[in-house]
Amino acid sequence: MFSDTHFHFRHLVRDRGLDGTQILEQLCERNTFFALDIGTEADDLIERKNYVDESSEKLTSEQQAKIQNMIQYSAGIWPDTEEIKNRGERIKILEDKITKFNEKNSSDSKKVLAIGECGLDHHWNPSGADGRCAEDFDKAMFEGERELFEMQLELAKKLDLPVIIHSRDAFEDTLDVLKNMGYHNGIIHCYSYGKDEARKFLDLGWYIAFGGAVTYAKKTKLDAMNELLRFVPDDRILMETDSPYLTPVPFRGQVNTPVLVEYVYNFVAAARGVTPTNLSETVDKNIKKLFHV
Repeated sequence: MFSDTHFHFRHLVRDRGLDGTQILEQLCERNTFFALDIGTEADDLIERKNYVDESSEKLTSEQQAKIQNMIQYSAGIWPDTEEIKNRGERIKILEDKITKFNEKNSSDSKKVLAIGECGLDHHWNPSGADGRCAEDFDKAMFEGERELFEMQLELAKKLDLPVIIHSRDAFEDTLDVLKNMGYHNGIIHCYSYGKDEARKFLDLGWYIAFGGAVTYAKKTKLDAMNELLRFVPDDRILMETDSPYLTPVPFRGQVNTPVLVEYVYNFVAAARGVTPTNLSETVDKNIKKLFHV
């Protein structure tokens, strides 16, 4: 029933010790329409595909066929400090991996559907999973992060692919890069800004994707959150999990999985005054249009 537009399969299984085969079985049982395994490193694409294939080996032939149709791939470079420092080399690797992946999987039409996730992150949390430290980001690092983002937008333009954008505590800089590059095709993923910022992204043609974090809204901010969720038009809205992160309420604090996207649908549908099924149909339509599936 539900569409999942963000499915970090490798992170889910290897980093969190979950059973990948079991998760794939659950997605098959739910007749999930679309799951996108999103890249974060220049050279992780083929490894991620192989891992999904390995996790599918114990499934029935019918389930394997469902997985083959369901799970698609993106490739991109998250703005890690080492990736930023070595951005020229890493972009070359990224493009090479995409080319080889597309050649290797040409017989089953399994192609890279998007570039990303890529973008800007100015959230400082040294003890967090990302290890972001403000002192690491001097002028050269900020400029390098921006350039790494621009390089991936340029690659997306070259390959005629949508972009999955990570933007955290960096709205003005993200918007500035997008306007300067002039390529407006893709998703603002795990959207974390307000209604006014959403309007500016929407005016440029971007889709807005909501994840489990929308369910964290405190009572004092719930009205503003509901207003934002109602504001995004039907033809620009997407849902996602960002698994294994951003687990929706009532499971916050646990490891997120793609199956839990149902709770994001329930929350957003209630805010928009529609049923979860109707919202899922809307998202499916947008996925088909954006990714040409």
